[in-house]
Amino acid sequence: MEFTDMTKTQALFSFWNGFNLPAYDETTVPENAPFPRLTFEAAEDAFGHEIALTASVWDYSTSWSVVEQKAAEIGQRITMGGIAVPYEGGVMWLKRGTPFAQRMADDNDSVRRIVINLSAEFISQD
Repeated sequence: MEFTDMTKTQALFSFWNGFNLPAYDETTVPENAPFPRLTFEAAEDAFGHEIALTASVWDYSTSWSVVEQKAAEIGQRITMGGIAVPYEGGVMWLKRGTPFAQRMADDNDSVRRIVINLSAEFISQD
């Protein structure tokens, strides 16, 4: 399926699954989901509106190496100017939020998590 044949949410799902890690909508992470993994917010709006989105890179490790490398890869793909992700009838412009990447603590000392902050603008007729 081409991006241009996808809904906004499907295009967002495909974008996050392009980082060689399993990616899940944060509301539907399976109980046995493997590490490392990505989780993301699935939200959308209409033309002229910008919304804040987050994604998280997770690993079960004593090292921050994997999550830091993956956050850097995501940052390189999005670039400082953002990235256009096409969907049926338009384009979702994903841009870096502030702060872009932030370490987060977890109740389990062996879980490493970096939160990625983004903004999304939808450029379409709907």
